Amino acid sequence: MPDLALKKVTWREWLGLAAGLLALVALFLPWTTLTASRPEIEDALTTLPADDVTRDAWRSGFLAWAPLFLLFLPGVAVVLFGRADAVRRAGLPHLWLMAAIGALLLMLLGWTTLDWQFDADQRGIFSAAGIEIGTGLGRYLGLLAAVVSAVVAFFDVRLLRAETRTRRP
Repeated sequence: MPDLALKKVTWREWLGLAAGLLALVALFLPWTTLTASRPEIEDALTTLPADDVTRDAWRSGFLAWAPLFLLFLPGVAVVLFGRADAVRRAGLPHLWLMAAIGALLLMLLGWTTLDWQFDADQRGIFSAAGIEIGTGLGRYLGLLAAVVSAVVAFFDVRLLRAETRTRRP
C-alpha cells in the first residue's frame, strides 16, 4: 500500500496536482467567445443569452474537455502514489509526462480547429456579419496548466533517472 503521508509529497507532485486542479477549474470558464468589430453587431451579441456568445469547455467539444482530464487524473495520481518506490519505478513519472504532452498536443489541435465547433452555415453567417470566433480565459488557463504539468513532469522523470542510477550496485 502506498504511503499517503502528505509530508513526503514533493513540490513537483504538488505542482502536478495544482496544474490538474487549475485544468479542472478551466473546464467551467469561457473557452470560445464570439466578438464583433462593428458596434451594432457587438450590441446585438450583448443582447443574446451568454451561453450563445461564450462556451465553456464542456460545450466547446472533445478537444476542449478531454485534455483537461489528461492533466487532472495524473495530478491526483502523483500526489497519492508518487512516493511509493514501486509505483515510481514502474513508470508513474513517465506516464505523467506522456499525459501532459498528450494534453498539450490535444489542446493545440483544439486551438487550430477552433471554428470547427460551428457548422459551415454558422461560420458563413459569422463571416458575413463580421463576427469572429475567439478564445476565452479558460483556454489560456488550460494551456498554462498543461505547460506547467509537462515541465514539472519532465523534471520528475529526470530526477527518477538520477535516483535509479544512484541505487544501482
